[in-house]
Amino acid sequence: MFDTLQDRLAAAFKNIRGKGKLSDADIDATAREIRIALLEADVNLSVVKEFIAAVKERAKGAEVSQALNPSQQIIKIVNDELVAILGGETRTIRFAKKPPTVIMLAGLQGAGKTTLAGKLASWLKSEGHSPLLVAADLQRPNAVTQLQVVAQRAGVHCFAPEPGNTSDSGETIGDPIRVARASIAEAERKLYDVVIVDTAGRLGVDETLMRQAADIKSAVNPDEVLFVVDAMIGQDAVNTAQAFADGVGFDGVVLTKLDGDARGGAALSIARVIGKPIMFASSGESLKDFDVFHPERMASRILGMGDMLTLIEQAEKTFDEEQSRKAAAKISSKGGSEFGLGDFLEQMKAVRRMGPLSKIFGMLPGMGELKDQIANIDEREVDRIEAIILSMTPAERDDPRILNGSRRARIAAGSGRAVSDVNQLVDRFFEARKMMSALASGQMPAGMPGMPGMPGAGAGGVSKRAKQQQRKAAKNKRGVSGNPAKRNAPAPVEKEPAIDPAAAFGGGHGFDPNQFKGMGKGSAADFELPPELQKMFKNQGK
Repeated sequence: MFDTLQDRLAAAFKNIRGKGKLSDADIDATAREIRIALLEADVNLSVVKEFIAAVKERAKGAEVSQALNPSQQIIKIVNDELVAILGGETRTIRFAKKPPTVIMLAGLQGAGKTTLAGKLASWLKSEGHSPLLVAADLQRPNAVTQLQVVAQRAGVHCFAPEPGNTSDSGETIGDPIRVARASIAEAERKLYDVVIVDTAGRLGVDETLMRQAADIKSAVNPDEVLFVVDAMIGQDAVNTAQAFADGVGFDGVVLTKLDGDARGGAALSIARVIGKPIMFASSGESLKDFDVFHPERMASRILGMGDMLTLIEQAEKTFDEEQSRKAAAKISSKGGSEFGLGDFLEQMKAVRRMGPLSKIFGMLPGMGELKDQIANIDEREVDRIEAIILSMTPAERDDPRILNGSRRARIAAGSGRAVSDVNQLVDRFFEARKMMSALASGQMPAGMPGMPGMPGAGAGGVSKRAKQQQRKAAKNKRGVSGNPAKRNAPAPVEKEPAIDPAAAFGGGHGFDPNQFKGMGKGSAADFELPPELQKMFKNQGK
């Protein structure tokens, strides 16, 4: 959703990178580019004006003028202001001191309230709570059935005493206020600690919608009222949120459909205009496509700096610590030979459980420039690799070195792939295992660019700048003449000292062979040796 904004901001910052000092004209030009980028992203005009004024005020102060790297300081200021307009701090659910905690969902029809209810319930369940979904949307056809299906997928219970409207007639069957009130007693009786009430919406804001939402709110006295808004409807999202804030009132905002191709202006406007925090974000149809909204992480993504904290949190939830420890031990021992294709497959499955590969790579810093390649990642390639590995015997997975020609042909036939695909997988696995083993042992693999000071870095570890410094130091060491002709003349070649035959035995240069003149031929007594050694040589002569 923020791809266009990310590209425009990157272009604006590109013009100021590398400058040791920024003039007022540079700051004004950068602010103008940022203003255009925000307006094209459909951000509210008043928010844009406030944002640009804050950036320019801080950019022209001592904060930037005295900075060692002014361009990076400008980016930091923009990041801070983005965090501010997105809400500033992360806001999560405030749970009631006495259960159950009641959460009411409100919003227009089509915003994704029912799906969001299932995602929220699934997230609460993973956090150790026992949620109950309440079907209080009795107007939309089959809304009750949809919530029941979503609840089953999430593995939670659904309270649906009324069937609701099951046709397109628009006739409401049952009383949603009575259902909402009865759900509290049901939760207290069966010890559910969170109640999520899914209410009806309308195609637009009208008096009937507001009155029903207000009546349900009065009946259940919710601890949290969450306004669910479609992030793809742009500025109209801000207008709808304002109408709900005035008519019903809510405590937080949930943005849905953040995976769409809209310009994302709603996310950057709604928190500042309405004054209510964005609490959650939904970005897909899967129940796992649901995250707590962190303003600082979203700002980091918009600026192309990735979101490593979210990536680490997802990895911690997905990877089995004991299994990962065993895999790391196999990589580190015996040159990595104990790490087989079966272990590789388990790690690959764990990565896939974190979500689509395009989403994972998108969280890495600096991947904004590669988003086209990331978007074209073929997720089915993982299925093909899995089919090849599962077509092997356990012995072949544990030790791929035994895979001869006939075995590879059998595996290719069993997986429905070509023999060349099997060969490529095995070759890439050996290369990756060798590199991982070298890195685990603290060495730099051969042919891989190293870093100065790392073991095994070799010539690859010397940077171009370091080589230039070495040449400059050598030039300064021999001295620079004031005569241009002598200064440009090639450096004199130092004459290598003559090799002394005695050097290998400890004589070296300056060794005087005359000091041994008169020694007996082969007589050890001519040397001043300790008495014990002289006695040993004499005994050997006997």
